[in-house]
Amino acid sequence: MSVALRNAQRAVPVRRAPLRRAVCALRAALGASRFDVGLVCAGNALMQRLNGDYRHCPEPTDVLSFPLHQVAAGELPRPRCLDEYNLGDIFLGVEYIHQQCRETGEDFDDVLMVTVAHGLCHLLGYRHDTKSEWKQMYQKEAQILEELNRLTGSRLRPLTANLF
Repeated sequence: MSVALRNAQRAVPVRRAPLRRAVCALRAALGASRFDVGLVCAGNALMQRLNGDYRHCPEPTDVLSFPLHQVAAGELPRPRCLDEYNLGDIFLGVEYIHQQCRETGEDFDDVLMVTVAHGLCHLLGYRHDTKSEWKQMYQKEAQILEELNRLTGSRLRPLTANLF
């Protein structure tokens, strides 16, 4: 199925083709290749508005995920019709991520890929509100990033290594 990728900001150049390939590889690693996913690259203003509207935290952030289905962590949705073969949408705060990378010296494209993995895990029910949820999500992120690393020769790791 498809990846609908939209760049809704102009502050930071985004390499769309590698990003789309990464989303496809990560979906496959999650066993969700047959599901569509929407990916929006957003600036700080949009991320701040969405974060305020949906999480009551009016600040820009790196990623917000809006799942179409409510599933337990690790479960795939069970669509009843073709229109339901969609995981939902991920909003990447590319301007925020770029600013963070400039401060930390991390590679922007690498952090973008890891953030996409994090967002995809949220679309499939993974959370990190408690230590046990965080461990489960961290393990899944590490697993799917390992598959992406195998395909691309990268050495990506989850960003949330020291959350708890």
